Amino acid sequence: MSATLARLYPEPLPLCQLPAGESGRVQALNGEAAFCQRLREMGFGERAFVTKVGGRGPFICVVNGCRLALSHAAAASILVEPSGLRS
Repeated sequence: MSATLARLYPEPLPLCQLPAGESGRVQALNGEAAFCQRLREMGFGERAFVTKVGGRGPFICVVNGCRLALSHAAAASILVEPSGLRS
């Protein structure tokens, strides 16, 4: 992670708060077990890299080479560590 992003985001943040065009690594999933399992099945498992392409809800993200749309609630439940890489 770049030094600037490390200062701005010292803790993992919800995917919905990741700036558009930024990438991050999934650190944790919050929510009911079945919901978290569904996110993992979609590719948002812990340690996966995700890029937030844009949107204000639904959010367009790229994970494992696939573009997916997530609701604000779903994106809020995915905690990411920003990597400092821009798409």
